[in-house]
Amino acid sequence: MDEFEALLKESFEIDTPEEGTVVKGRVIAIEAGQAIIDVGYKMEGRIDLKEFANPGEQPNINVGDTVEVYLDRVENARGEAQISREKARREEAWDRLEKAYASETRVDGAIFGRVKGGFTVDLGGAVAFLPGSQVDVRPVRDAGPLMGMKQPFQILKMDRRRGNIVVSRRAILEESRAEQRAEVIGNLTEGQTVDGVVKNITEYGAFVDLGGVDGLLHVTDMAWRRVNHPSEILAIGETVKVQVIKINKDTHRISLGMKQLQSDPWDAVEKMYAIGTVHKGRVTNITDYGAFVELEAGVEGLVHVSEMSWTKKNVHPGKIVSTSQEVDVVVLDVDASKRRISLGLKQAQDNPWDAFVANNPIGSTVEG
Repeated sequence: MDEFEALLKESFEIDTPEEGTVVKGRVIAIEAGQAIIDVGYKMEGRIDLKEFANPGEQPNINVGDTVEVYLDRVENARGEAQISREKARREEAWDRLEKAYASETRVDGAIFGRVKGGFTVDLGGAVAFLPGSQVDVRPVRDAGPLMGMKQPFQILKMDRRRGNIVVSRRAILEESRAEQRAEVIGNLTEGQTVDGVVKNITEYGAFVDLGGVDGLLHVTDMAWRRVNHPSEILAIGETVKVQVIKINKDTHRISLGMKQLQSDPWDAVEKMYAIGTVHKGRVTNITDYGAFVELEAGVEGLVHVSEMSWTKKNVHPGKIVSTSQEVDVVVLDVDASKRRISLGLKQAQDNPWDAFVANNPIGSTVEG
């Protein structure tokens, strides 16, 4: 009798758990798609089995398992405890995620759904929003391969009161990419020759992948000759041999060159193009003040408008020559240090004034 009274007294002294808290329970039965859980304190509750499953997975729970559940109400209309496994997981997840957010550490999660403007991510009980711009460093056309895959995320913003969490996958990729870039750049030296793959072509040059880091190959460093557009000599996906011209350790920018791997044609210009010699060339560009003539790949000279014709004065160069036309020119001056050659177009032709004077001396009568 004394033992019974002691047990009765002890049972009255047990405090009823506070509503809105997480408590431990034991699965005592599974029936009709629900798990019946004894949470102690002479209380049982029911939870749908789907609450024990991760997104895209089947529930994994058996009779006798101990689980943590969230106690919504001590007693509902049926006299049972109103409990939730999903809310318990959410509370546990929020506690864990708030610590990760405060310490700026990564969290593991899996993308499981698509919503307007982005995706939903399961962070082990808490659902976060992944904006479309934060999926990858470049726009992702097909996110199918990423769905359901466990991977790290960085928490950008969270508000427990509103239940909002915003995460980024891009921040993780950029961080690892930055580490990879630093490692690759650390192994490069100025003047080094490396192989790269053309990733992108713009008006001013091409971006070349050197194995985890991109370098800029400017259009002026592609060839010694004039290049109007990089697509003239390069194609996306092409493997090219380039030289590292300059490395900026602070900005991680790398300048590359292709022409530096070839001999500079200007080194032999003074020997090849002596003053007074006649050469064939191709008109590459026409301006108001003259025309540029290519003598060989990488070597261009200027025919000034005053050196174009013996008879035509104050005429635009485009009226005398046309682009891509082959012409004979005479070398008038060479300055290899400034990479300049002055050419004459009229000097390669007979001066009609000389013939006129020879045929018509002073005092003679002419018709015109």
